[in-house]
Amino acid sequence: MAALGSPLRTLRGLLRELRHISGRAYRDTAAYRHVLAAFRAHRVTSEKLCRAQQELHFQAATYLCLLRSVRQHQALHREYHGRGERSPEEVAGLVGFRLPRQPGGKG
Repeated sequence: MAALGSPLRTLRGLLRELRHISGRAYRDTAAYRHVLAAFRAHRVTSEKLCRAQQELHFQAATYLCLLRSVRQHQALHREYHGRGERSPEEVAGLVGFRLPRQPGGKG
């Protein structure tokens, strides 16, 4: 199993993704309140390890990975989704090339 990192870092990442989804009013959403309540209910209050807290952290990290992946997929889909016929210049720019210019101003 990969290292999960800090629960605070995971919480901040989840809240950042909620902000991307909901906009500026993300603090008024039920998801925001649920995530904060779950993290507050499962924080460690003593020096012993809490299995429920680790399970919550793992589930939160998994959900964060899902939210990030969905957002990145949507961004890639918007950028590369087919919009009908494209010009050769646009296709070349899409893959990072530039078409050569012909002498005499023809290209």
